[in-house]
Amino acid sequence: MTITEPADSTACTPVDGVRRVLLAVHTGRADIIELARSSAQRLSRAGLVVRLLEDEAVDLGIEGAEVVPFGPGAAEGAEVVIVMGGDGTFLRAAELARATDAALTGVNLGKVGFLAETEPETVEETLTAIEQCQYSVEERLTLEVDVFDAAGERVGGTWALNEASIEKLERSRVLDVVLAIDGRPLTSFGCDGVLAATPTGSTAYAFSAGGPVVWPDVEAILVVPTNAHALFARPLVTSPQSVLTVGVPADGTRARVSADGRRTVEIPVGGRVDVRRSDRPVRIARVQPRSFGDRLVAKFGLPVRGFRAARGHAGPGHELTRGRNVLLREDTADREQAGGADGQA
Repeated sequence: MTITEPADSTACTPVDGVRRVLLAVHTGRADIIELARSSAQRLSRAGLVVRLLEDEAVDLGIEGAEVVPFGPGAAEGAEVVIVMGGDGTFLRAAELARATDAALTGVNLGKVGFLAETEPETVEETLTAIEQCQYSVEERLTLEVDVFDAAGERVGGTWALNEASIEKLERSRVLDVVLAIDGRPLTSFGCDGVLAATPTGSTAYAFSAGGPVVWPDVEAILVVPTNAHALFARPLVTSPQSVLTVGVPADGTRARVSADGRRTVEIPVGGRVDVRRSDRPVRIARVQPRSFGDRLVAKFGLPVRGFRAARGHAGPGHELTRGRNVLLREDTADREQAGGADGQA
């Protein structure tokens, strides 16, 4: 279950009396850099200390900002990490925020931006909410990933906010896998890979692979095979307390684990991967009252008027007006009306 807490508690009352905000910015676009600069100036005027990542600070050129190297301590002491970019920038910043108690909030400057809380036109409202501590914090479920060799020894691990993808290393080969839930064998098949996704990540890779959209306040783990050569390879939704095991036979294809498309661990020959709920969530700062359903409608352009009410209105899912001939690409309404008039004359 998502835990929501008011931000006017300990989050806005730092021990040293200084409120800090870490900016994580996609510096590849001039408009994003300009937005980051103006936002930093406003936050500074409000008395907040702005912190930048070392590899972004030169491009941003924000005077008076703290500069820290990218790493687990980058968000230490920061109240909020403000992400300006797309989902890739958000996932990068999540590595920093998760290592501390900092909350994440994003300004979507990418293509889809499901993870971001704010669109560019509402940046001022977001900054006001942060300055005045008028936001809430949600704890999003994350995944802990452990990789074992054929002898059962742990050889590596990682974590994921969106998904952990067990995938083949050789493009031309089929990956054979054996799935087990809570230590009990479930099924086996050949595939391109298997996704273990969180509700937060259900709208990302898992969605593209045919998985369900799951509201982020639902606590569950999704299991989504990708291009499985099997009659029974449907997406599964398991308990958040479940442990998903993906075994790779010793005579099968080499594989690896990719977490959020950012961190990879190679799976030894004959090894396995265990995926479970992590004890450490990612904290998301919410400044907008808009529901997840509203976000789905906006991001996918879903038709919400109903097909009868939508007649005569242009919009997503209803691009053709009444009387439009799809094949001829012409409006037949006037011609029908003219034909009726000629018949009556």
